[in-house]
Amino acid sequence: MEPILSALQQTQITALLVLLLLLFLWESLHPFYAFYTGSFRERGRHALRNLTVGALNALMVSLLFAGLWLASAVWADELRFGLMHWLQDLAGIPAWAHAIGAILLLDLWTYAWHRINHQIPFFWRFHSVHHSDNKMDVTTASRFHIGEIFFSSLFRIPLIFLFGIYFWELVLYEILMFSVVQFHHANIGLPEKADRILRSVIVTPNMHRVHHSSWQPETDSNFSSLFSFWDRMAKTFRLNPRPETIQLGLEQFSRDEDQSIRGMMKTPLSKEHSKKSERRT
Repeated sequence: MEPILSALQQTQITALLVLLLLLFLWESLHPFYAFYTGSFRERGRHALRNLTVGALNALMVSLLFAGLWLASAVWADELRFGLMHWLQDLAGIPAWAHAIGAILLLDLWTYAWHRINHQIPFFWRFHSVHHSDNKMDVTTASRFHIGEIFFSSLFRIPLIFLFGIYFWELVLYEILMFSVVQFHHANIGLPEKADRILRSVIVTPNMHRVHHSSWQPETDSNFSSLFSFWDRMAKTFRLNPRPETIQLGLEQFSRDEDQSIRGMMKTPLSKEHSKKSERRT
């Protein structure tokens, strides 16, 4: 089992790095928004800041939580505890159904956690770091405050146990989910027909651009990360017929200092959150 898990984790790292480079190249050749016309250096600084934050988060998860996730999965398996294990043992569902069920449960939780981050002011303070990027591109997929990653990683421990998820299923979900997250944050344009077909199943760039709008009714929509149907089921799905007109980011965190690594880390403590918090309660 250990060689399989190691191979999956190596596949995860390789796949996400390759996809990051491919999408970065696509953005360079055919950007949807002309953020960095004639200024590759500015784009490089933007990418470096976001990817540095993402690397710090990945390091924290690797050191603090990966072992706990594995232990929770092993414990649930040994005790045959958790929803998917019960379905496997009592209803005799096959291994492939166990994996599909685990991925769906994890993605449903990701949708719910995303909504929580928008609706509870304490969590929004951390999540706003992600939304404050007014030049969204593929590197924005890595731009999350370390506090948000800490809480999301912590809450995942009991969920792995309660859902009865194998660790390899968690790694597989991470590969699928973050691949789609990189894709729908990318500053790329798809033909409307292609975007429409894809968003019947997964989240697409035009769908997620609405979520990164500076206008709150749009910001508080389209919470899905991998599968798009959660938003339709929960009636939080929204489209903008003219995505090129969407103003990205958060007005109160649009200064240059807010976009620095130091500024991102200080954002949850900012007094600018007071008005926003009142609107979200």
